[in-house]
Amino acid sequence: MVSYGYYYALGMGAGAAVVTWLLSWPFAIPFYLLAAFCLYFFRDPDRVIPLGAVAVSPADGKVVGIRPHEGGGQRISIFLNVFNVHVNRTPIAGKISSITYKKGEFLVASKEDASHSNEQNIIAVEGNVNGCNTRIVFAQIAGLIARRIICYKKAGDQLTAGERIGLIKFGSRVDVFLGPEWEIAVHDGDHVSAGSSILAQFKGA
Repeated sequence: MVSYGYYYALGMGAGAAVVTWLLSWPFAIPFYLLAAFCLYFFRDPDRVIPLGAVAVSPADGKVVGIRPHEGGGQRISIFLNVFNVHVNRTPIAGKISSITYKKGEFLVASKEDASHSNEQNIIAVEGNVNGCNTRIVFAQIAGLIARRIICYKKAGDQLTAGERIGLIKFGSRVDVFLGPEWEIAVHDGDHVSAGSSILAQFKGA
């Protein structure tokens, strides 16, 4: 459980107590339901990280787009609805070479325009796979409801594969930019889990 879940749930619980005291308990039911949802939303399950020359998904959700990007590789877009786990993880082990925050809009995160128009936090991780250097960039993208991006890490931090790096509150999107050295292992419409689903296989591995 992410600590934010307890804070939100306690706030809703306090609201429920006040409403119960002023009126009666049936009027407080929406607050109790919201408290329970906050505990559910901020869950943070452990994951089994796959071994080998692979890039794992940085987010839970549905693959809503696989498209070429200007770097010569592929961009995989993952949409997170409010029922998905929202803790984000790094696709590969390596060092964070940069973190760039970009202001923007709050369009519906499932739409293609969200990739370039929405507020986002862009993280670049440089690692070594099978003796070859590689770099993966992924972006935590805010959505219509999610207006708070949280990143626990900073540039220069060393990460293990599938390590937790932050979260996006409520519905959101994560884009992953893979170089031509990666062979995509997912398809449009696939549902993936952060840290445990393989997005791509390193070519020649």
